[in-house]
Amino acid sequence: MTTTDRPDAGRTKVEKTDAEWRAELTPEQYAVTRQQATERPGTGPYLHEKRAGLYTCVACGAPLFRSETKYESGSGWPSFFAAVDDVAVGEVTDVSHGMVRTEIVCASCEAHLGHLFPDGPNPTGLRYCTNGTALKLKPDDSQS
Repeated sequence: MTTTDRPDAGRTKVEKTDAEWRAELTPEQYAVTRQQATERPGTGPYLHEKRAGLYTCVACGAPLFRSETKYESGSGWPSFFAAVDDVAVGEVTDVSHGMVRTEIVCASCEAHLGHLFPDGPNPTGLRYCTNGTALKLKPDDSQS
């Protein structure tokens, strides 16, 4: 794997042992975030979520996406057209399954989130296709 160069704005790196990750995450969360598994389309949390809020990394709590950038892509996974900032999500070249794709990872703990595709809506044209299992929604106070 080759990590794409990303600016680092002082984001704290989270490093834990495999045993610590296993103890803190459910088996499904561990499989997705630490072993690059993918939940089946249409089965994960947040696919049809409409509440306003901040989506964070389920593994370390780092902010990743705002609900305002979430949209229905028809892919079967939660999709966003932009990350919360330029350093929230890292990009990694993924050559698995006989194809070249851009894997997206949490910039703080390197948890696997999903993949990035260039077929999203305006204004970015990007689709951050995420595993809902890798996310946790923190609803805005007004929506609680």
